[in-house]
Amino acid sequence: MRHSLQNQNPDFKYSVSPLQYKRLKKHINGILLLDKPLGFSSNQALQKIKWLLQAAKAGHTGTLDPLATGLLPLCFGEATKFAHYLTDADKTYVAIVKLGVTTTTGDAEGEVLSTQPVHISQVQLEQACRQFVGEISQVPPMYSALKHEGKALYEYARAGVEIERKARNVTIHHITLNAFADSVATITVTCSKGTYIRTLAEDIGKQLGCGAHLIGLRRTATANYQITQAMTLEQFEALSAEQRIAALRPADSAVLHLPALTLDADSTYYLQQGQAVWRSGSIPQGLLRLYSEQEVFLGLGEQQSDGKIAPKRLVVDKDKN
Repeated sequence: MRHSLQNQNPDFKYSVSPLQYKRLKKHINGILLLDKPLGFSSNQALQKIKWLLQAAKAGHTGTLDPLATGLLPLCFGEATKFAHYLTDADKTYVAIVKLGVTTTTGDAEGEVLSTQPVHISQVQLEQACRQFVGEISQVPPMYSALKHEGKALYEYARAGVEIERKARNVTIHHITLNAFADSVATITVTCSKGTYIRTLAEDIGKQLGCGAHLIGLRRTATANYQITQAMTLEQFEALSAEQRIAALRPADSAVLHLPALTLDADSTYYLQQGQAVWRSGSIPQGLLRLYSEQEVFLGLGEQQSDGKIAPKRLVVDKDKN
């Protein structure tokens, strides 16, 4: 019986048997910036890269729909401890919006609900987009991966069942109109986590009075990572085993927004034993990136009321255990 990964994607092939794969799993640490291909779910992309690396532990950092492409940071090993910083980070998308047509799903996969003529100028479109900059309220779409009683909303939607959803507050930092012709607009959106670009496209269409749906979506940035730094699946597959490991970014690249602090040898030792340690001098408030004198990333810590730095989330070198 074949492993379930093969069932998730017909193009997924094994070079070893499932039992061999289980024995070959490695403790690999780091972050791969993947340019997710069209047609892959985030989990399918993750599982294929995990298999190529023979990695023991992995996780992705924010779902991209199969119809979306672009930046998907994948965390492996100890880097998974910091994945939520990327999941919670602001993200940037390039979205292609078709005005004058609404669909059942809010995107090109759905059936057409209505068609209206579009008599909108570029100035009117820009004005409509500005209405959604700042903190806004969004109702999550039925065709989404949000869970209700253990099932994804899209499962209910496919069965014709409508579930009441509460509106959520999200923040749109910027919307830039890149192009507009033949009722198709290309916009760049920088937003907070939890923003549905599909819903934003529909809401812009409602604001204009003609309706709209999303026909293309590409994520171009997550936190400090950019799509120009990402690697396609084909590029990663073409690498040797050593080159694949070298392509991973260090775990601390996920938390570069936090201030850094270097500990001496004694403090490094006791911190790695789970103990709070002293550090003289001025110490920034809040979470800290901690490093040894050899510039090895130790994990995160935080200053306590007694002045000591307590470990919060440490990196463990499994090869030394």
